Amino acid sequence: MGQSKRALLLSLSLSLFSSTALADTRMLETFENAPQTRWEFFADTVMGGVSTGQVSFETENGAAFVHMTGQVSTENRGGFIQVRTLLSEAPAKDAQGVRLVTRGNGEKYFIHLRTSGTVLPWQYYQGSFDTTTGWTEIRIPFSAFKASGGMLRSKVQAKSVKSIGIVAFGRDHQAEVDVKEIGFY
Repeated sequence: MGQSKRALLLSLSLSLFSSTALADTRMLETFENAPQTRWEFFADTVMGGVSTGQVSFETENGAAFVHMTGQVSTENRGGFIQVRTLLSEAPAKDAQGVRLVTRGNGEKYFIHLRTSGTVLPWQYYQGSFDTTTGWTEIRIPFSAFKASGGMLRSKVQAKSVKSIGIVAFGRDHQAEVDVKEIGFY
């Protein structure tokens, strides 16, 4: 086989591999094009807590991302800060979980999913992830998400997911987390 045919086959193989890898991920957000119109920040102050924080949408080396920082406090029955978006459509019914590219201050953070069955404000499904100082791809299977209470189904059903939140939660700590991609796989 000639050199040019090998190069063409290699190029086609790499292209096919890249297309397959991308097809396995359904991107929800890359934080470009006015993400502040789609994402909302809130803290436990909505229920009397005292956590504080903020969110900004930034760009670094051409990549856009959300940057959430704050002080999470469990005083006064609080304990969270969050940035959340409503989904314009449910994930594909064959979706297996949530995929994100993230970095942070080494703390554990959470993804909260709300579904058509989470009607009360304190209901959600929670999956956790740890951060490092470098960008890391994380995949959290739906089977790893835990219901916040006994009144919910024990398992998340992809077709019923209505919103997704990035959350610093549950313990007193300084939060700093960035996410540059989030979607479903």
